[in-house]
Amino acid sequence: MYIYLICIGQKMPAWVNTGFQEYQKRIPACCTLELIEIPLQKRTKNADLTRIQQEEGKQILAAIPTGSHVIALDERGKMWDSLSLSQQLARWMLDFSTVSLLIGGPEGLAPACLQRAQQHWSLSPLTLPHAIVRVVVAEQLYRAWSILHHHPYHRA
Repeated sequence: MYIYLICIGQKMPAWVNTGFQEYQKRIPACCTLELIEIPLQKRTKNADLTRIQQEEGKQILAAIPTGSHVIALDERGKMWDSLSLSQQLARWMLDFSTVSLLIGGPEGLAPACLQRAQQHWSLSPLTLPHAIVRVVVAEQLYRAWSILHHHPYHRA
């Protein structure tokens, strides 16, 4: 199975790239994690943020592989603890060859992205910077895999 993490933003701080890559390389080939970065559109003082969000949403939707199960990362989505996420991962691995996780920009995901998603996942009721979300998602996917395979990484 391939998991595509489709994110707004390309120029991340080194610590974000290092954190993401650390967990990306730990996840085995049975659920390969790939990052697809969509350029963050320029936001000026008088920018039309709704239009920018919609344009970024179109780019996200265009990046979703055909036939992919789509999950929107959204603060209003369903929160899963680590065991629940591992059960979700097991289902995804059985039912889908590709899963796409969508992370929006500063204004969140465009309504079209939220509508396209079959599931909505909330990491927290807090609003998290999108750069941090990609690291947290990668770590949580690795943790979910480790739970499924009785790997000692998860010690709860």
